[in-house]
Amino acid sequence: MIEFKLPDVAEGIHEAEILRWMVKPGDQVKLDQPMVEIQTDKSVAEIGAPVTGKVLEILFQPGAIAHVGEVLITLEPQGAQAGPKAERAPRNNGAEAGEVGLSQLSGGTPVEAVSTAKRHALAAPAARKMAFEMGIDIDQVQGTGPGGRVTMEDVRQFAARGAAASAPAPAATNGVTAPAAAGAPAAPALPPALAEPGGEQREPLVGLRRRIAERMELAWRTIPHATAFGEADGEALMALREELKPQAEKQGIRLTYLPLLVKIVVQALKEFPIFNASLDEQRREIVYKRFYHIGLATDTPDGLLISVVRDADRRTLLDLAREINRLVEAGRNRKLTLQESSGSTFTLNNVGSFGGSGGTGVPIINPPEAAILAVGALRERPVARQGAIIARPTLPLSLSFDHRLIDGAGSSAFMARFQELVEHPSLLLLNSY
Repeated sequence: MIEFKLPDVAEGIHEAEILRWMVKPGDQVKLDQPMVEIQTDKSVAEIGAPVTGKVLEILFQPGAIAHVGEVLITLEPQGAQAGPKAERAPRNNGAEAGEVGLSQLSGGTPVEAVSTAKRHALAAPAARKMAFEMGIDIDQVQGTGPGGRVTMEDVRQFAARGAAASAPAPAATNGVTAPAAAGAPAAPALPPALAEPGGEQREPLVGLRRRIAERMELAWRTIPHATAFGEADGEALMALREELKPQAEKQGIRLTYLPLLVKIVVQALKEFPIFNASLDEQRREIVYKRFYHIGLATDTPDGLLISVVRDADRRTLLDLAREINRLVEAGRNRKLTLQESSGSTFTLNNVGSFGGSGGTGVPIINPPEAAILAVGALRERPVARQGAIIARPTLPLSLSFDHRLIDGAGSSAFMARFQELVEHPSLLLLNSY
């Protein structure tokens, strides 16, 4: 028997969620036959069978979180006789320090799992941070998430139980009022909770939506956000696109506003490098990036994905348009590779492409970036000019930034420069190659 462990799928990726199994115990599989679909941070990948043989046992069910090195499945190689089934120590909440899988893919020797050390809980960084801030040893918290993962709600419940244990005994239980202490007024019994007539439906927070939730939670809890709002006149940008669009179509490329906006934001980032930086929290250093990988939000049925245009500063406008169109299509089909969905240095969120009112809202920073710019729909809106209200094509803007790195004056200057380039896109020629 061999044990197949979750491989190290990419640098910095320590865990993955099991999305679905394409095999079941008893199935015969061939070498490299897709066995399981996993999801890491915003990318989905299939893992093939390491050998030809028979599936013995599946150890992580869909929705569970597996860490790199944990056994996902056991197989019996073709031609091998099944030995006695290895004793496996209980996977308490998914992981035990000291639980060692001895077999490797090239092996086949029966293995024995040995549990020797204290339990280490599975938990997202946000849950760990909450536990640390509350003075709770997260390894003492029983997890209720997929694979025994400790959630933030588990931490809250653990803290509440600790507080209740140290508090005086309650005066009433299950609506029955206990005898009141001598001289103390009896606590009124609470009415039973009323059921809503429509009822409710619950479903597990899994897959991409769970990843998005964790990322948003992490960003909101760890980054002090501030947001600046603005608006740019889009008439010149519209005219430029209309002029270039036929030429792009002759080359088979659909030219939207997004490549133009990427060109503009890259120029602004070059002039304000702190917006293309990040904060190394462990070393307390500001990391300035001399490359420009622009993250773009792509709407999918499961939520927003960030696809990344790498080296945006080295691409022509048509190359940007071609690459953006390709990434958007890949994102909608969940075919982005890890490199295409990670490593952005600044995110541009084209909220206007999602429909609705065309506004921008307050964008949440994509860690570890320093800022994010949301642009709304370019459409006519009422504008005051020389004492009169007229209709002008305008582009709503909102810029959220890490207030540890960027202050209000810096954000205003960045926003003003972006607005200037939108209203006068020919200025880009001054810095083009």
